[in-house]
Amino acid sequence: MCHLPGLVVFDLDYTLWPFWVDTHVDPPFQRGRAGSVLDARGRPVQLYPEVLAVLERLQGLGVPMAAASRTGETRGATQLLELFGLHRFLHRVEIYPGGKSAHFHRLQQDTGVPFAQMLFFDDEERNIRDVSKLGVTCVLVPNGMTQVLLTQGLEAFARSCPPAPVPPTASPQGAE
Repeated sequence: MCHLPGLVVFDLDYTLWPFWVDTHVDPPFQRGRAGSVLDARGRPVQLYPEVLAVLERLQGLGVPMAAASRTGETRGATQLLELFGLHRFLHRVEIYPGGKSAHFHRLQQDTGVPFAQMLFFDDEERNIRDVSKLGVTCVLVPNGMTQVLLTQGLEAFARSCPPAPVPPTASPQGAE
């Protein structure tokens, strides 16, 4: 019986942070004096407020995590993951242009986790549609990742799990 996913995957733009890394901010990024993360113009960039708590909760449950992003700004996205300290939570990172299905096929190949054991959070309906066709439990993220969305996703995942097989009962001797 599966209660927790074998892998939780997060999109980046508008799921973990409130911008598109390839159009709304200017890489390269750097750490500011007060520990904040700044873009090339010195503007602060931030995660959604509950992201770290969500990742810490999953880590505490022992659930592996990954990131999957279609952005063309792979260097900037990778740099932000490092500056925000998110790499410590993520077992795999798939950041390159293309369809999300390609990311998931690669994640499945690299981790051995079946699609039916994955949970995915993304802000774009087209990605949710594409990835759900693989058998992944998907949750639309309308306004950034939150604890409530994580709970809803974990509940949806638990409901999607097939029931545990019932062991056959031994028939009495002589019965046919």
